[in-house]
Amino acid sequence: MTWWDRLWKWEDTHRQGVDLAITALLTLSLVPVSILAVTTEAAGGSAALLSLCVLGVVAPLAWRRTHPAASVTLVYTCALLHIAAGFPLLPVDVVIPFSLYSVALHGPRWAHRTGIVTAIVGAVVVGAAMFAPYDHASAVIIMVLIASIFLVAWAFGLVRRSRREHLEALVDRAERLEVERDQQAIIATAAERARIAREMHDIVAHSLSVMIAQADGGRYAAAQDPDAASRSLGTIAETGRAALTDMRRLLGVLRDAPGAGGPGRAAPGVLAAAPSGPGAAGPPVATTTPQPAVEDVEQLVAQMRASGMRVSYVRLGTPRHLPPGAGLTVYRIAQESLTNVLKHAGPDPGVTVMLRWEPAAVTLEVSDDGRGAAADADGLGQGLVGMRERATMFGGTVTAGPRPGGGFRVRATLPTPGSGAAAGADAAGTLTHTPSLDPAGGTTS
Repeated sequence: MTWWDRLWKWEDTHRQGVDLAITALLTLSLVPVSILAVTTEAAGGSAALLSLCVLGVVAPLAWRRTHPAASVTLVYTCALLHIAAGFPLLPVDVVIPFSLYSVALHGPRWAHRTGIVTAIVGAVVVGAAMFAPYDHASAVIIMVLIASIFLVAWAFGLVRRSRREHLEALVDRAERLEVERDQQAIIATAAERARIAREMHDIVAHSLSVMIAQADGGRYAAAQDPDAASRSLGTIAETGRAALTDMRRLLGVLRDAPGAGGPGRAAPGVLAAAPSGPGAAGPPVATTTPQPAVEDVEQLVAQMRASGMRVSYVRLGTPRHLPPGAGLTVYRIAQESLTNVLKHAGPDPGVTVMLRWEPAAVTLEVSDDGRGAAADADGLGQGLVGMRERATMFGGTVTAGPRPGGGFRVRATLPTPGSGAAAGADAAGTLTHTPSLDPAGGTTS
């Protein structure tokens, strides 16, 4: 900011004091000179009128910013009155262009437009009244000179008005951007909390459901089949480790990690792995773990089958690339659906996971032949809500409900980007079917 801008800013900040000081200075310097210039030729009544007009020209400057239209009206009226009374131009009349400048800067548009038109008319009247009877050329010159002074004052006021409005617009825009930034930060925080809540729900609910099912099965099989109990304990340990890894990855963004942009920040998907071994020292070593994707659905089915669930996997169509977020959504919906089967479908349900690649979408369907609508629910679960929220983020839909003839079905459909080239291949379609295994190790269709 230049010294000129700082001066104008200071003047605008102390406007009331500046206006009173200017008014007092002009009153002390111009009013006595203007009165003395014609007092010797004026009679008593004329001198009183002259004094009143001179004071009326200067005094309105005190409220030139608070009431600019009234101020310029009073200045014009008093100036015209002393001209009409036969007095010549006085030193105090230099206030008139300043008053016009003030109304152009601070007044409404109609006021400054009326002010410049009235000033031009006044210049013509003054030139015609005072100089036309003697010299027409001099009258024209005086008219043009006075009108030019008014135009310069008016234009300068408009320039400053435009600059002030531009600065006010910039300030208003900056304030609105700050408000929008704060609102976006709040929205982003809420969205991140919802995302973490969904991830936590999927990880914890799925892992605990598998661990509980394995623990119950291992407890019943311990007396008759110690090997089955041992396998259950192994599955529990593997599931727990996988859940712990997912939790560490998810919560890595919420804890301090050296070398990740300063304290309090850790890169998403980065785990702070503590050094192991005797005498290990030094800062944690960061390792990365990729997020699950649609390609991992088959592995998820295999894990559930290894835990004892009778589940089969069917894939129709030609797989295509999905964005990471969409692939994670498909995986989480499949995971949550299988978790719900463990929790609500009853003992030993048959489950089918079907992944169908269509020309413009991918459909995941998880169906079982368990209890269906008769399953008990505590009303506290957020699984179906989380599925719908995930699918909605990518323009997809989720439907869930009992199947005709018994059981339950969850169907999720997500649009796939850039699927036109694969439409021909999908029309013919390919079928991949992975049979399920029963707990005894046999194959079921």
